[in-house]
Amino acid sequence: MREYLLVILTGITVTYLLVTPVKRLALLIGAQSPVRERDVHSVPTPRVGGLAMFGGLLGALVMAKGLPHMQKVFEETKTAEAVILAGALIVLLGIADDLWDIDALTKLSGQVAASGILIMNGVRLTTIPMPDGGSLALAPQYGVPLTVFVVVATINAVNFIDGLDGLAAGVVGIAAFALFLLSYRLADVIDIPLLIGPTMVAGVLVGICVGFLAHNFHPARIFMGDTGSMLIGLLMSAATIQLIELFDTALAEKYSIFPLWLPLLLVPMVVVVPYADMLLAVWRRTNQGRSPFAPDKHHLHHRLLRLGHSHRRSVLIMYGWVGLVGSCMVAISFVPPRSSMLVVVVGITLLVAALGAALMVGVPRIMARRAAAAAERRLSDDTDSFTRQPV
Repeated sequence: MREYLLVILTGITVTYLLVTPVKRLALLIGAQSPVRERDVHSVPTPRVGGLAMFGGLLGALVMAKGLPHMQKVFEETKTAEAVILAGALIVLLGIADDLWDIDALTKLSGQVAASGILIMNGVRLTTIPMPDGGSLALAPQYGVPLTVFVVVATINAVNFIDGLDGLAAGVVGIAAFALFLLSYRLADVIDIPLLIGPTMVAGVLVGICVGFLAHNFHPARIFMGDTGSMLIGLLMSAATIQLIELFDTALAEKYSIFPLWLPLLLVPMVVVVPYADMLLAVWRRTNQGRSPFAPDKHHLHHRLLRLGHSHRRSVLIMYGWVGLVGSCMVAISFVPPRSSMLVVVVGITLLVAALGAALMVGVPRIMARRAAAAAERRLSDDTDSFTRQPV
């Protein structure tokens, strides 16, 4: 765990330090987000902050390779090469989009190409855990397109929620931390080396998200742009695919860990917020006869703003939902199969979710009523003061 913590801290530090020069570069080349009708920021803001995140990725991996135990991950797998090469392509694609707003088809082609790089370096789905305790083997003609789908879907899910200061970095950072804990827990219980690819990638992702968030939380001084949102989506998908590949449902029965259906829900649950937002956006736009990639102002975070939440509170609410789901998944990993504690964990999660939903809807209304009542009292006081003045 000490080596993982050192890698995470390296990712935080390098990303944090690189943001300032990247911001200067963005201003120099004119990579700024203008104020558009669908945006919530009020002044032009530098973007391509994903360059700093990519630098943090490289710095963290260099540190990992220099550590005595973690260097075995580099010797035994091509995980590092996969995420560096695929990440470099995604970053170049993101820079082009942040500068010139390239079309959706070109971006999609680049995302598929990045998926191909991951696949060629061994990051692909070959089996899928089944609820009955077995595994479904995937031939290349099925595993490859499914891997491409997972990568492209995750990249765009993260890209779609990148609409408020600090939202994408925080949501992905929380989800990556949940994946980090789950991967570490799995390796520890089934007695395999604790230093493995998916845990390393998830840890690096946590680091670069935290390092960037220090500059990106509201009011943001820089945006990650498509350069960053597509990069962290790619890393999330890579960690996810490797973790699913690592899990053998037969081991769950042998070691009395994890409900057998947990691997099927692992990723969709910890990234449920960006996935849900993406699916709703695609359904909404296609239902209106528009392109699924056409931008609008009806994402979940926009709806929170319309409910009356402030910018920061809207972001924190989204953090809370992802954190709740992620903590539920981590807690379930400690519950033996068919244990009554599973019902307790899920029940507590649902109770907290219900309370959170009630507060999410109710608090703005209560605050609005109080503000209206205060305004009415001030108006009444002003009227009384005016009528009492001598004529």
